[in-house]
Amino acid sequence: MRARTGSGKTAAFTIPVIQKILNLKNTSAHQCIRALILSPSKELCGQITSVVGHLTLKCAREVRCIDISSNGDMQIQKSLLADKPDIVVSTPSRVLAHLKANNVRLKEDIAMLVVDEADLVFSFGYENEIKELLEHLPKIYQAVLASATLSDDVLSLKKIVLRNPVTLKLEEPELAPSTQLQHYHLFAEEDDKAAILYALLKLNLIRGKTIIFVRTVDRCYKLKLYLEQFKIGSCVLNSELPAAVRCMSVEQFNRGRYQIIVASDEKALEEPDGGMMLEETGKKKQKSKRRKDKESGVSRGIDFQHVSNVINFDFPLDVTAYVHRAGRTARGTSQGSVLSFVSIREKPLMNAVKEHLTKCFNGQKVLQKYSFALDEVEGFRYRSRDAWRAVTRVAVREARLSEIRRELLNCKRLQGYFEENPTDLAALKRDKALHTVRLQPQLAHVPEYLLPAALRTDGPEPEPAAPDAPPAKKKKQQNFGSVKRHKYQARQRDPLKSFAVKAASASPSKT
Repeated sequence: MRARTGSGKTAAFTIPVIQKILNLKNTSAHQCIRALILSPSKELCGQITSVVGHLTLKCAREVRCIDISSNGDMQIQKSLLADKPDIVVSTPSRVLAHLKANNVRLKEDIAMLVVDEADLVFSFGYENEIKELLEHLPKIYQAVLASATLSDDVLSLKKIVLRNPVTLKLEEPELAPSTQLQHYHLFAEEDDKAAILYALLKLNLIRGKTIIFVRTVDRCYKLKLYLEQFKIGSCVLNSELPAAVRCMSVEQFNRGRYQIIVASDEKALEEPDGGMMLEETGKKKQKSKRRKDKESGVSRGIDFQHVSNVINFDFPLDVTAYVHRAGRTARGTSQGSVLSFVSIREKPLMNAVKEHLTKCFNGQKVLQKYSFALDEVEGFRYRSRDAWRAVTRVAVREARLSEIRRELLNCKRLQGYFEENPTDLAALKRDKALHTVRLQPQLAHVPEYLLPAALRTDGPEPEPAAPDAPPAKKKKQQNFGSVKRHKYQARQRDPLKSFAVKAASASPSKT
């Protein structure tokens, strides 16, 4: 089954699974595990379990579902499996661990196998687990692969799992149509990216929930510390932290505690430089010592709810990554916008995406140029440059260590250790960050002289009157809010388009 991201693939395979289980229960009273749903990440397993829970609200006693993807106590999960739930949701490695420990048997009664986000299974390193897992399944069962893209990994997985397969492909492009999802690109280098992002957020030219994608985890924290200097709150989705912490970040974002979440791609996390080649510098690439959680997903499949904007602060490394980033917004029937910053170094990547989108939408020009008059917000640029440079590597490192320290203090598994070793707990609490970014309260306020002329309360300076001209009538002064509402009513439909229209009529940007 192939369908674009956000089109409801989860419900497309969970509803038939539930229906088949109900039909089997009418013919057999034997309680057993009838469906196994595999997903490459723990976050997706949690989402699938939640969807099944909502769909079985009226038949919760007849259809039971459990999620065993977390790295919890095997004995606790063994007791849950002993009750023989109807549906088991897990990552391949976790369910294989239970099979090897004889905590569960699937050889006799399993009727359905579903692999969600099939194009990620091999890229997450599950090829050997899938092959070994199939030895524990019966010879006859129904298998379903769900994916947004038909990659080479999906074709390889299809040969292993399916026999005489039928491909269900929705007759629609990979992304939402241009009437629902708008794509913009903006040429900007590093310092200008930060200044433009600051201006867009501080002038409320971008409204609603926003996901900002960067290339590495370090840049996630750099951007978070940069925005904090202007009192712009955000949270980081760090794939190197435990699944419970990541799920909490997503949950806080979905509940509206944060309007901005900063994330990075899985593919980029495997490279110390974020996947960008260092040919022009002549430096030898070194292997990164950091390793993300194998069973984590960042831009792929996670159900970020009610996202209005996706900002590619760092342009994605390939077309597939762009498609899945853009798929975090305009889900279902909602509207959305994608704004991509493109440096000179990233221009070939943008050209590949532009060509792909044009082909998908039958020659229609989808990726539009976003005109931004940077000279109108020159004051923002000076502020931004100082704030961006203030976030040093040491500050980023201390921010990451601070988050790890906080999670250690909140970890329930370590409570017993800290009770036996109170000196270690005291040392951890006293171990404070030595190098932090100095917050300047005045940066949170935007004085009127920094605003573009169209947004100032006094408006542009009047032209000098002729000597014999009668005195001009005094006009009623408008406040900032009324001017902004009058000039940016269209922003409610498209948060990004209004300023682009205005900036296009202004002087051309330096970027």
